[in-house]
Amino acid sequence: MKQLSVLALTISIVANFAAKSAWALPPPDDIPEEILRTEIILEARSPIDSKPLSAAEYAELEAKLAERAYPQELNSDIEELIFLLQIRKFFKTIIPFY
Repeated sequence: MKQLSVLALTISIVANFAAKSAWALPPPDDIPEEILRTEIILEARSPIDSKPLSAAEYAELEAKLAERAYPQELNSDIEELIFLLQIRKFFKTIIPFY
């Protein structure tokens, strides 16, 4: 009798788990991610000002951005200020009341 109740409990747990996992399925009209990955995107947005671009314009903009291998040089005063702020931040982590 005890084995029958354990078996019934096990079956109910498995059935409950199967029912909950079925709730996690996506809706039938949802497009699978594998299909969405193969779509060719014909329109894009500029990473600079978020204006809509065609595919050719986007490729041209990406090429222009890739040409500049080094960032623009900053004024030496600004570089020094950034360095001093980094030092100040370091000391604040070590000495919180500074």
